[in-house]
Amino acid sequence: MEEKDLALIMFILFSFIGVMTLILIIKAIKKTRERKLLKTVTKLHRGTKSERKLVLELLKLGIPADAIFHDIYLRKTNGDYTQIDLVVLVDTTVIVFEVKDYKGWIFGSGNNYKWTQVLAYGNEKYRFYNPVKQNYNHIIALKNRFKHLGNIPYHSVIIFDGDCVLKRVDYIPIGTTVAKVSQLPFIMNEILSLENYISHTIRDQISIELKEAVMNGDNNDIITSHIESIREMLGSDDVYYN
Repeated sequence: MEEKDLALIMFILFSFIGVMTLILIIKAIKKTRERKLLKTVTKLHRGTKSERKLVLELLKLGIPADAIFHDIYLRKTNGDYTQIDLVVLVDTTVIVFEVKDYKGWIFGSGNNYKWTQVLAYGNEKYRFYNPVKQNYNHIIALKNRFKHLGNIPYHSVIIFDGDCVLKRVDYIPIGTTVAKVSQLPFIMNEILSLENYISHTIRDQISIELKEAVMNGDNNDIITSHIESIREMLGSDDVYYN
């Protein structure tokens, strides 16, 4: 091998190493910035990866950190707790998010008790509790908690993350959106353009109580009690439900 050929190979090798190193540095910087941004809303161990991803996407869309409440444990009128993935307070409504992370094809109807996840080209099927009904129960709990504040508008958003396809999802009620996380910018634009309005005073009162409900998620007794109540309500063959 001639010396100039060896020099060329060494140049290409070191250039490749340099590029790869630069890519790793950029990824590390991005991850550090995202972790810092995420901490303005929640703790890094709270909730699921998909929930934290949604928090970041909302922040990047310009939603203020103090308007986002993650991993809420809200006390219901019967003394039990309901866990809500995410609540966002905007001028037009209270957005209640339920986040799902699934693979495969998703089939479901707004009025069915369970939805179906299909994997392995139809050879594997799993049933899980209807997330539309699940999030409706969360909104009922919020309405009961804040009924003294008057008629507050709510919007239910079920976000599917992961490598899944919403193959057939129908009969979704008005005021509810079911979508992939990639559709979040469009969803937020639609909701923010609604003609509702929640006063700053009411939003401040809701914010105070939601902050307390977020703090409940640091209480292991509350979390344990919540999980046990869910296990008692559902059979062992059901996918976990909050």
